[in-house]
Amino acid sequence: MVKIRDFVEAQLYKSEEDAIQDALRHLLRGRPELRIQLAVHRYQTEEISLAKAARLAGISWAQMKDILLEQSIQPRLGPETLEEAEKEVQTLQDYFKAQP
Repeated sequence: MVKIRDFVEAQLYKSEEDAIQDALRHLLRGRPELRIQLAVHRYQTEEISLAKAARLAGISWAQMKDILLEQSIQPRLGPETLEEAEKEVQTLQDYFKAQP
């Protein structure tokens, strides 16, 4: 059986981590359904944005929203509280004040 260390010893990769990362990239490229499920998992557990989840899944924002709804996951769209909305408004105001 081939071991990750074999790739490093053959000087095909600098480290085992590099070999693993390359293998995972190829796995996700070959199995897009895994990319989608991974993006759904991260959306639920890490509170990443819908746009970032879509980017991770390699699909559009609208497709990601539909997938979440199909899995009975309510997409987080916009601020959930008045305090969050006010913070977003303040951040935007500060940003535009700083522009030349």
